[in-house]
Amino acid sequence: MSTYTITDFAKLTGHSVKKLQRWDREKRLVPLRTPSNRRMYTEEQLRLVQGRGYDVQRMTVVYMRVSSQAQRSDLKNQRTALEQFCQARGFCVDEWIAEIGGGLNLRRPRLQRVLDDMVAGRIKRLIIAHKDRLARFGFDLIAHLAEVANAEIVVLNTETLSPEQEMVQDLMTITHCFSARLYGLRNYRKALQKAITDDTSA
Repeated sequence: MSTYTITDFAKLTGHSVKKLQRWDREKRLVPLRTPSNRRMYTEEQLRLVQGRGYDVQRMTVVYMRVSSQAQRSDLKNQRTALEQFCQARGFCVDEWIAEIGGGLNLRRPRLQRVLDDMVAGRIKRLIIAHKDRLARFGFDLIAHLAEVANAEIVVLNTETLSPEQEMVQDLMTITHCFSARLYGLRNYRKALQKAITDDTSA
């Protein structure tokens, strides 16, 4: 009979080691134990978790984001507000995810992991402070993916802006993004120019 360590089992099933440990504590998926008390999972358990007969509980996940390291303290504010919100609504949170990255960047690793879990049907509810914590643009597409995956996106701040206010915010975001890129391009050109000059002089 084939057996798997918790690390190998996590890789094969796409679930985290922490989640498997929690399932063990909750007696939902109890592995074998070696004489040294290490968890070992069987081939049958692997088949069950991979979707052939095992009903995996879908998660409630909270996602928080700030744009830069300078705003890191705002992550604590987001968490405090979201903890109070979840407690008031009776939500039991399985995972808290915090990330630092721009709202225009949809390749943020933790955001992509959240979307992968959502599409795979592992997320029941995704809770955020504001829509733009997920994405500055494209929230409607993410909401569509959630709907298709039968997942719910819960937004703490449901305050709506007028079309004019939304347009101003979007324009400011785009301007800031391209200004940063232009500044980086100028620095790159200066460095390239200096390298060419130094090479010519040599």
